[in-house]
Amino acid sequence: MAGRFPQRPTRTTVRGGQAGLPGAAGIPRQTAPARVRRWVPDGPLDLGLTLGPLRRGPADPTFRATADGSVWRACRTPAGPGTLRVRAYGGEVLGEAWGPGAEWLLERLPELLGAADDPGAFVPRHRVVALARHRRPGLRLTRTGLVLESLIPSVLEQKVTTDEAYRAWRLLVRRFGEPAPGPAGTGERPMFVMPAARTWALIPSWEWHRAGVDDKRASTILRAVRVAARLEQAAGMPADLARARLEVVPGVGPWTSAEVVQRSHGAADEVTVGDLHLPGIVGWALAGDREADDAEMLRLLQPYTGQRHRAARLILLSGRIPARRKPKMPWVDIGAL
Repeated sequence: MAGRFPQRPTRTTVRGGQAGLPGAAGIPRQTAPARVRRWVPDGPLDLGLTLGPLRRGPADPTFRATADGSVWRACRTPAGPGTLRVRAYGGEVLGEAWGPGAEWLLERLPELLGAADDPGAFVPRHRVVALARHRRPGLRLTRTGLVLESLIPSVLEQKVTTDEAYRAWRLLVRRFGEPAPGPAGTGERPMFVMPAARTWALIPSWEWHRAGVDDKRASTILRAVRVAARLEQAAGMPADLARARLEVVPGVGPWTSAEVVQRSHGAADEVTVGDLHLPGIVGWALAGDREADDAEMLRLLQPYTGQRHRAARLILLSGRIPARRKPKMPWVDIGAL
Protein backbone atom coordinates (compact mmCIF):
# COMPACT_ATOMS: atom_id res chain seq x y z
CA MET A 1 0.00 0.00 0.00
CA ALA A 2 1.56 3.30 -1.11
CA GLY A 3 2.00 5.46 1.98
CA ARG A 4 1.34 2.53 4.28
CA PHE A 5 2.10 4.28 7.55
CA PRO A 6 1.68 7.84 8.88
CA GLN A 7 4.31 10.28 7.69
CA ARG A 8 7.38 10.69 9.89
CA PRO A 9 9.01 14.12 9.89
CA THR A 10 12.55 12.87 9.30
CA ARG A 11 11.70 10.10 6.87
CA THR A 12 8.80 10.66 4.53
CA THR A 13 8.23 14.40 4.78
CA VAL A 14 10.43 17.27 3.83
CA ARG A 15 9.79 19.22 7.01
CA GLY A 16 12.35 18.69 9.72
CA GLY A 17 14.46 16.26 7.66
CA GLN A 18 17.93 15.67 9.02
CA ALA A 19 19.68 14.50 5.85
CA GLY A 20 22.34 16.80 4.46
CA LEU A 21 22.23 18.35 1.02
CA PRO A 22 23.22 15.71 -1.55
CA GLY A 23 26.72 16.36 -2.76
CA ALA A 24 27.39 19.01 -0.15
CA ALA A 25 30.37 17.20 1.36
CA GLY A 26 33.57 16.03 -0.27
CA ILE A 27 35.14 17.34 -3.47
CA PRO A 28 32.38 18.32 -5.90
CA ARG A 29 32.61 17.22 -9.49
CA GLN A 30 31.94 19.59 -12.37
CA THR A 31 28.29 19.39 -13.39
CA ALA A 32 26.28 21.05 -16.12
CA PRO A 33 23.90 23.80 -15.02
CA ALA A 34 20.48 22.63 -13.97
CA ARG A 35 17.46 23.00 -16.22
CA VAL A 36 14.72 24.85 -14.39
CA ARG A 37 10.94 24.94 -14.44
CA ARG A 38 8.53 26.91 -12.29
CA TRP A 39 4.99 25.73 -11.74
CA VAL A 40 2.05 27.03 -9.71
CA PRO A 41 -0.28 24.33 -8.31
CA ASP A 42 -4.00 25.00 -8.36
CA GLY A 43 -4.42 24.27 -4.66
CA PRO A 44 -2.61 23.23 -1.47
CA LEU A 45 0.39 20.97 -2.05
CA ASP A 46 2.42 19.08 0.55
CA LEU A 47 5.56 17.75 -1.13
CA GLY A 48 6.26 15.24 1.62
CA LEU A 49 2.81 13.66 1.54
CA THR A 50 2.64 13.66 -2.25
CA LEU A 51 6.09 12.26 -3.00
CA GLY A 52 6.55 10.21 0.19
CA PRO A 53 5.21 6.95 -1.36
CA LEU A 54 8.14 7.00 -3.82
CA ARG A 55 10.64 6.64 -0.98
CA ARG A 56 11.71 3.10 -0.10
CA GLY A 57 13.01 3.55 3.41
CA PRO A 58 15.00 6.30 5.14
CA ALA A 59 18.23 5.42 3.28
CA ASP A 60 16.75 5.02 -0.20
CA PRO A 61 19.62 5.99 -2.55
CA THR A 62 17.17 7.26 -5.20
CA PHE A 63 15.22 9.63 -2.93
CA ARG A 64 16.18 12.24 -0.38
CA ALA A 65 14.41 14.95 1.61
CA THR A 66 16.62 17.70 2.99
CA ALA A 67 16.27 20.16 5.84
CA ASP A 68 15.83 23.11 3.46
CA GLY A 69 12.49 21.69 2.32
CA SER A 70 13.74 20.15 -0.93
CA VAL A 71 12.92 16.72 -2.28
CA TRP A 72 15.55 15.07 -4.51
CA ARG A 73 14.73 12.18 -6.81
CA ALA A 74 17.07 10.18 -9.07
CA CYS A 75 15.30 8.37 -11.91
CA ARG A 76 15.92 6.33 -15.01
CA THR A 77 13.67 7.97 -17.59
CA PRO A 78 13.03 6.94 -21.22
CA ALA A 79 15.54 9.69 -22.15
CA GLY A 80 18.20 8.43 -19.72
CA PRO A 81 19.25 9.04 -16.11
CA GLY A 82 18.06 12.22 -14.47
CA THR A 83 18.01 13.96 -11.11
CA LEU A 84 15.15 16.19 -10.00
CA ARG A 85 15.13 18.64 -7.12
CA VAL A 86 11.76 20.10 -6.11
CA ARG A 87 11.15 23.01 -3.72
CA ALA A 88 7.91 24.76 -2.82
CA TYR A 89 7.69 28.31 -1.54
CA GLY A 90 5.31 31.24 -1.87
CA GLY A 91 2.64 29.16 -3.59
CA GLU A 92 5.08 28.21 -6.35
CA VAL A 93 7.09 25.08 -7.09
CA LEU A 94 10.63 25.24 -8.45
CA GLY A 95 11.94 22.18 -10.25
CA GLU A 96 15.63 21.78 -11.12
CA ALA A 97 16.90 18.83 -13.14
CA TRP A 98 20.21 17.42 -14.33
CA GLY A 99 21.25 14.72 -16.77
CA PRO A 100 19.93 13.30 -20.05
CA GLY A 101 16.51 12.80 -18.43
CA ALA A 102 16.21 16.40 -17.21
CA GLU A 103 13.78 17.61 -19.89
CA TRP A 104 11.61 14.51 -19.44
CA LEU A 105 11.43 15.05 -15.70
CA LEU A 106 10.58 18.74 -15.96
CA GLU A 107 7.96 18.16 -18.62
CA ARG A 108 6.16 15.78 -16.27
CA LEU A 109 6.73 17.78 -13.09
CA PRO A 110 3.07 18.86 -12.71
CA GLU A 111 1.79 15.28 -12.96
CA LEU A 112 4.44 14.13 -10.50
CA LEU A 113 3.05 16.68 -8.05
CA GLY A 114 -0.58 15.72 -8.58
CA ALA A 115 -1.75 18.03 -11.36
CA ALA A 116 -3.70 15.13 -12.90
CA ASP A 117 -5.23 14.28 -9.52
CA ASP A 118 -8.64 15.62 -8.50
CA PRO A 119 -8.88 15.85 -4.70
CA GLY A 120 -12.17 17.72 -5.07
CA ALA A 121 -13.83 14.55 -6.36
CA PHE A 122 -13.39 12.93 -2.95
CA VAL A 123 -16.35 13.06 -0.55
CA PRO A 124 -15.63 11.78 3.01
CA ARG A 125 -18.25 9.37 4.36
CA HIS A 126 -16.73 8.80 7.81
CA ARG A 127 -15.66 11.24 10.48
CA VAL A 128 -12.14 9.79 10.78
CA VAL A 129 -11.62 10.22 7.04
CA ALA A 130 -13.06 13.73 7.02
CA LEU A 131 -10.74 14.80 9.85
CA ALA A 132 -7.68 13.31 8.14
CA ARG A 133 -8.52 15.14 4.95
CA HIS A 134 -9.07 18.42 6.80
CA ARG A 135 -5.71 18.13 8.54
CA ARG A 136 -3.81 17.29 5.34
CA PRO A 137 -5.26 19.42 2.53
CA GLY A 138 -1.97 19.20 0.60
CA LEU A 139 -2.23 15.47 -0.11
CA ARG A 140 -2.09 14.79 -3.86
CA LEU A 141 -1.63 11.46 -5.62
CA THR A 142 1.63 11.43 -7.55
CA ARG A 143 1.91 10.09 -11.09
CA THR A 144 5.46 9.19 -12.13
CA GLY A 145 4.77 7.77 -15.60
CA LEU A 146 7.41 5.11 -14.87
CA VAL A 147 6.55 1.46 -14.25
CA LEU A 148 9.74 -0.48 -13.65
CA GLU A 149 11.03 1.84 -10.90
CA SER A 150 7.93 1.01 -8.85
CA LEU A 151 7.61 -2.63 -9.92
CA ILE A 152 11.05 -3.82 -8.82
CA PRO A 153 10.94 -2.49 -5.23
CA SER A 154 7.33 -3.70 -4.93
CA VAL A 155 8.44 -7.22 -5.86
CA LEU A 156 11.22 -6.95 -3.27
CA GLU A 157 8.54 -6.17 -0.67
CA GLN A 158 6.59 -9.38 -1.33
CA LYS A 159 6.21 -11.62 1.73
CA VAL A 160 9.01 -10.01 3.75
CA THR A 161 9.34 -7.22 6.29
CA THR A 162 9.71 -3.69 4.98
CA ASP A 163 13.17 -3.48 6.58
CA GLU A 164 14.33 -6.49 4.55
CA ALA A 165 12.91 -5.07 1.35
CA TYR A 166 14.38 -1.62 1.91
CA ARG A 167 17.78 -3.14 2.64
CA ALA A 168 17.70 -5.22 -0.55
CA TRP A 169 16.71 -2.22 -2.68
CA ARG A 170 19.41 -0.08 -1.11
CA LEU A 171 22.18 -2.63 -1.58
CA LEU A 172 21.28 -3.54 -5.16
CA VAL A 173 20.87 0.05 -6.34
CA ARG A 174 24.13 1.15 -4.79
CA ARG A 175 25.98 -1.88 -6.11
CA PHE A 176 24.65 -1.92 -9.67
CA GLY A 177 23.17 1.52 -10.25
CA GLU A 178 25.05 4.63 -11.37
CA PRO A 179 25.70 7.93 -9.61
CA ALA A 180 22.88 10.41 -10.06
CA PRO A 181 23.56 13.25 -12.50
CA GLY A 182 24.31 16.65 -11.04
CA PRO A 183 25.36 17.54 -7.49
CA ALA A 184 23.27 14.72 -5.97
CA GLY A 185 25.72 12.12 -7.27
CA THR A 186 28.70 13.45 -5.31
CA GLY A 187 29.74 13.79 -1.69
CA GLU A 188 29.82 11.37 1.21
CA ARG A 189 26.24 10.18 0.61
CA PRO A 190 25.75 10.23 -3.16
CA MET A 191 22.42 9.36 -4.68
CA PHE A 192 22.09 6.68 -7.36
CA VAL A 193 19.92 5.99 -10.38
CA MET A 194 18.54 2.47 -10.36
CA PRO A 195 20.13 -0.03 -12.80
CA ALA A 196 18.93 -0.31 -16.38
CA ALA A 197 16.80 -3.32 -17.30
CA ARG A 198 19.75 -5.14 -18.90
CA THR A 199 21.87 -4.57 -15.78
CA TRP A 200 19.16 -6.08 -13.55
CA ALA A 201 19.13 -9.11 -15.87
CA LEU A 202 22.89 -9.59 -15.50
CA ILE A 203 23.06 -9.48 -11.69
CA PRO A 204 24.65 -12.77 -10.54
CA SER A 205 22.63 -15.11 -8.37
CA TRP A 206 25.00 -14.73 -5.42
CA GLU A 207 24.47 -10.94 -5.38
CA TRP A 208 20.72 -11.45 -4.99
CA HIS A 209 21.50 -13.84 -2.15
CA ARG A 210 23.83 -11.35 -0.45
CA ALA A 211 21.08 -8.73 -0.63
CA GLY A 212 18.68 -11.14 1.11
CA VAL A 213 16.49 -11.73 -1.96
CA ASP A 214 15.19 -15.27 -2.36
CA ASP A 215 15.03 -17.05 -5.72
CA LYS A 216 11.29 -16.48 -6.15
CA ARG A 217 11.46 -12.69 -5.95
CA ALA A 218 14.69 -12.53 -7.96
CA SER A 219 13.14 -14.69 -10.69
CA THR A 220 10.08 -12.43 -10.84
CA ILE A 221 12.28 -9.38 -11.32
CA LEU A 222 14.32 -11.14 -14.01
CA ARG A 223 11.14 -12.07 -15.89
CA ALA A 224 9.91 -8.48 -15.63
CA VAL A 225 13.07 -6.80 -16.90
CA ARG A 226 13.14 -9.08 -19.95
CA VAL A 227 9.90 -7.43 -21.08
CA ALA A 228 10.69 -4.01 -19.61
CA ALA A 229 9.74 -2.09 -22.76
CA ARG A 230 6.31 -3.69 -22.86
CA LEU A 231 5.75 -3.02 -19.19
CA GLU A 232 6.75 0.64 -19.52
CA GLN A 233 4.10 1.02 -22.22
CA ALA A 234 1.53 0.32 -19.51
CA ALA A 235 2.18 3.84 -18.15
CA GLY A 236 0.05 5.15 -21.02
CA MET A 237 -2.82 2.73 -20.39
CA PRO A 238 -5.79 3.05 -18.02
CA ALA A 239 -4.90 1.70 -14.59
CA ASP A 240 -7.01 -1.46 -14.90
CA LEU A 241 -5.43 -2.42 -18.24
CA ALA A 242 -1.98 -1.60 -16.88
CA ARG A 243 -2.58 -3.93 -13.95
CA ALA A 244 -3.69 -6.68 -16.32
CA ARG A 245 -0.49 -6.32 -18.34
CA LEU A 246 1.68 -6.38 -15.23
CA GLU A 247 -0.04 -9.49 -13.91
CA VAL A 248 0.87 -11.40 -17.07
CA VAL A 249 4.38 -11.63 -15.59
CA PRO A 250 4.52 -14.74 -13.35
CA GLY A 251 5.04 -13.64 -9.76
CA VAL A 252 3.22 -10.32 -10.17
CA GLY A 253 -0.21 -10.50 -8.58
CA PRO A 254 -2.93 -8.06 -7.50
CA TRP A 255 -0.98 -6.78 -4.49
CA THR A 256 2.08 -5.90 -6.56
CA SER A 257 0.20 -4.44 -9.54
CA ALA A 258 -1.83 -2.18 -7.24
CA GLU A 259 1.33 -0.94 -5.52
CA VAL A 260 2.77 -0.06 -8.94
CA VAL A 261 -0.17 1.79 -10.51
CA GLN A 262 -0.76 3.78 -7.32
CA ARG A 263 2.59 5.42 -8.08
CA SER A 264 2.97 5.19 -11.86
CA HIS A 265 -0.62 6.25 -12.64
CA GLY A 266 -1.74 8.13 -9.54
CA ALA A 267 -4.64 5.66 -9.53
CA ALA A 268 -7.14 6.98 -7.00
CA ASP A 269 -9.29 3.83 -6.94
CA GLU A 270 -6.70 1.03 -7.04
CA VAL A 271 -6.77 -0.19 -3.46
CA THR A 272 -4.23 -2.79 -2.33
CA VAL A 273 -5.62 -6.25 -1.59
CA GLY A 274 -3.58 -9.08 -0.13
CA ASP A 275 -1.79 -6.81 2.31
CA LEU A 276 -0.98 -8.20 5.75
CA HIS A 277 -1.97 -5.06 7.69
CA LEU A 278 -4.23 -2.86 5.57
CA PRO A 279 -7.57 -4.72 5.97
CA GLY A 280 -7.27 -4.68 9.75
CA ILE A 281 -6.36 -0.98 9.78
CA VAL A 282 -9.29 -0.02 7.54
CA GLY A 283 -11.63 -2.30 9.47
CA TRP A 284 -10.55 -0.84 12.80
CA ALA A 285 -10.84 2.78 11.62
CA LEU A 286 -14.24 2.45 9.97
CA ALA A 287 -15.97 -0.29 11.95
CA GLY A 288 -13.88 -1.15 15.01
CA ASP A 289 -13.05 -4.54 13.43
CA ARG A 290 -9.35 -5.32 13.62
CA GLU A 291 -9.92 -8.81 12.16
CA ALA A 292 -11.32 -7.54 8.85
CA ASP A 293 -10.19 -9.39 5.73
CA ASP A 294 -9.90 -8.13 2.15
CA ALA A 295 -13.58 -8.73 1.41
CA GLU A 296 -14.67 -6.76 4.48
CA MET A 297 -12.20 -3.97 3.67
CA LEU A 298 -13.61 -3.64 0.16
CA ARG A 299 -17.14 -3.60 1.56
CA LEU A 300 -16.24 -0.81 3.97
CA LEU A 301 -14.56 1.17 1.19
CA GLN A 302 -17.48 0.71 -1.21
CA PRO A 303 -18.86 4.23 -0.49
CA TYR A 304 -15.56 5.57 -1.83
CA THR A 305 -15.71 3.76 -5.18
CA GLY A 306 -13.56 5.72 -7.59
CA GLN A 307 -11.46 7.06 -4.69
CA ARG A 308 -10.75 3.99 -2.59
CA HIS A 309 -6.98 4.35 -2.63
CA ARG A 310 -7.23 7.96 -1.46
CA ALA A 311 -9.60 6.90 1.30
CA ALA A 312 -7.17 4.19 2.43
CA ARG A 313 -4.26 6.66 2.47
CA LEU A 314 -6.25 9.11 4.58
CA ILE A 315 -7.14 6.33 7.00
CA LEU A 316 -3.46 5.44 7.34
CA LEU A 317 -2.58 9.09 7.88
CA SER A 318 -5.29 9.47 10.51
CA GLY A 319 -3.18 7.55 13.02
CA ARG A 320 -6.13 5.37 13.99
CA ILE A 321 -4.30 2.07 13.87
CA PRO A 322 -5.00 -0.89 16.17
CA ALA A 323 -2.35 -1.68 18.78
CA ARG A 324 0.00 -4.49 17.92
CA ARG A 325 -0.90 -7.79 19.60
CA LYS A 326 1.95 -9.99 18.44
CA PRO A 327 5.66 -9.62 17.68
CA LYS A 328 6.86 -8.32 14.36
CA MET A 329 7.70 -10.86 11.69
CA PRO A 330 11.28 -12.02 12.33
CA TRP A 331 13.94 -10.95 9.87
CA VAL A 332 16.05 -13.82 8.58
CA ASP A 333 19.11 -12.63 6.66
CA ILE A 334 19.44 -15.30 3.95
CA GLY A 335 22.63 -13.61 2.78
CA ALA A 336 24.32 -14.82 5.97
CA LEU A 337 23.29 -18.44 5.43
